[in-house]
Amino acid sequence: MIIGITGGSGCGKTTALRAFEQLGGKVLDCDEIYHNLLKTEDKLLEKIEKRFPGTVENRTLNRPRLAQIVFQDAQALQDLNAITHGYVKGYVEGVLAKEKGHVAIDAAALFEGGLAALCDATVAVTAPEEKRVERLVQRDGITAEKASLRIRAQRPQEEFVKLCDHQLSNDGTREEFYQKCLAFFGKLGIM
Repeated sequence: MIIGITGGSGCGKTTALRAFEQLGGKVLDCDEIYHNLLKTEDKLLEKIEKRFPGTVENRTLNRPRLAQIVFQDAQALQDLNAITHGYVKGYVEGVLAKEKGHVAIDAAALFEGGLAALCDATVAVTAPEEKRVERLVQRDGITAEKASLRIRAQRPQEEFVKLCDHQLSNDGTREEFYQKCLAFFGKLGIM
């Protein structure tokens, strides 16, 4: 079974994925895949530099500089996604062609990147905005203002819920959410 897990920054997708892994599933983290592709795919870096001049130096993406651009300009974020989604989807398809067990695809842009079409079920992970801001400040070492900007630049949670087959609401402690995820994946037959 292939499950797509999506949601905005700070919702708790990582906790859901750890539960999935504990049950024996394999996780494909599209952020991680993207960052690895930035190290191996020169054409990807070239396309990013062409669209966002000054964001690539010595074959290395200046992520804070790029984030400053794309999280304040919806069109810029759309342009970045148009460049990156095809690379990530191609990589995921290659892994899925070889994988035999249960797989979870972790992607904030699960639908925009065409990955949802590869899934048997999709899950929206949601959380209250104040919790999300708090998590991003702690996890990424950014200000609450920058965390709020990042959240507002992303698709609203209601849209994730409408698009997905299932919703996991992360409105308690991390441990409570982890247990909720174990139960949910168990019901789907991931064991």
